[in-house]
Amino acid sequence: MTHPPSGGSQTSRAPDPKPVPAAAPAPASAGALVPTAVPARPRAAWAVQAERLRAAATTEPGRLRIIGAVLALLVVAFGAVTTLEVSQRAAAADDVVGRSQPLSADAADVYRYLADADTTAASGFLAGAQEPRDVQARYRDDIEGAARLLVEAAAGTDADSAAGHEIATLNELLPVYTGLIERARANNRQGLPLGGAYLRYANQKMAGEMLPAAERLYAVETGRLEADSADARRWPFLSIGAGIVVLGALVWMQRRTYRRTNRVLNHGLLAATAAASVVVLWLAVGHTVARTELRSAMEHGQASLDVLNDARISSLKARANENLTLVARGAVLTADGSADQYETDYAAGMTTLKDRLEKAGRLADDANGRRPVAEAVEGASQWQARHREARATDDRGDYDGALSRVIGAEESTGQSFEQVDTALQAALAHEQVEFTSAARDGRGALRGLPNGAAVLAVLGAAAVIVGVNRRLSEYR
Repeated sequence: MTHPPSGGSQTSRAPDPKPVPAAAPAPASAGALVPTAVPARPRAAWAVQAERLRAAATTEPGRLRIIGAVLALLVVAFGAVTTLEVSQRAAAADDVVGRSQPLSADAADVYRYLADADTTAASGFLAGAQEPRDVQARYRDDIEGAARLLVEAAAGTDADSAAGHEIATLNELLPVYTGLIERARANNRQGLPLGGAYLRYANQKMAGEMLPAAERLYAVETGRLEADSADARRWPFLSIGAGIVVLGALVWMQRRTYRRTNRVLNHGLLAATAAASVVVLWLAVGHTVARTELRSAMEHGQASLDVLNDARISSLKARANENLTLVARGAVLTADGSADQYETDYAAGMTTLKDRLEKAGRLADDANGRRPVAEAVEGASQWQARHREARATDDRGDYDGALSRVIGAEESTGQSFEQVDTALQAALAHEQVEFTSAARDGRGALRGLPNGAAVLAVLGAAAVIVGVNRRLSEYR
């Protein structure tokens, strides 16, 4: 048995392992890609905000803030839409009262001035070589009135528009017509029959070119009036729809608050609901009144004005043709040669006059409107009876007697014409007042609504914010 050496015991141990060197990295082959770390891209601002909103929407305070902001924006949008739409309706109503209807009335006056000038020129010619001063003054006033209105219309009308073309035509023809009338007068003062030819030519210029242009001008301006009135009466559907949406959203928010807190009222939301309700109610009532008044102005006032203007122009044409019957003395015949052209035109004008007077009587809606129309009907009937007497006198060869019955101072057709013209002038003045009053009432119903809607919308949005903040304070 073997023993360890003396001097102490020893513990045997295994020898330490020899360290193994770390494997060297394999050399990169030529062209091989070495992966590198890619830094994270910064996130877009909208994405960060969207994530924050999603995070906020998971809590009740966050949801309240989002709902409050949306409600406030809805109320402001409702106010903006209402202000814009009602401003457009109010501007159209302003145009009806201050622009298109006055232009329509001026166009009718241009027509009347021209027709009356033609009638007065024929009357003065029949009076003899020396025209009465009152006839000369009336003719001069008619020409000056037509020229003045044409200048005013040209200043406010686009030259390239339909109305602008008609105004230019009348401005070109007016001096031509007055020149022919002056030649007729000059020859008449000298007793030359050529004066009658110039007068007939002037009448043809008036009836064939000038009055049709004036009629087209009146039609254009009346069409503009109808378009402006229709624009003012259009329902503001966008504003009403936005108001309904806002009221629905506010009611939903208050119901949500009640269900979560068991509190019936939130003063801020209640105030916002009240403001929105006032705007919707004001919008509905104001626009209904405006529509009613503007429709009344068109259906009663303007419709009557159209018919009465037609009646007055028909009477002026008939009077001019009656005078020219005596001026021409049968020299101008119809196309078939069977009748006097001016007498035929007179009869057609009187038929139109009586038809228009009958329609005007139906449209008149009060005694003040019916009375002058009745006087005009009476005068027209008397006019026709006296005209038959004058024609019978002329047919017997008594030209001077016929002339006295047409332009004489007593029981003449001229007196009957003046009765008709005066009555129609009174009827037109009455209907003009009726139109203006109704149109102004319609415009007044919209006055203040655009600004009121804007102010109430701002107050409503502020009330929403206050109401929501009051609710948020309970979480602090």
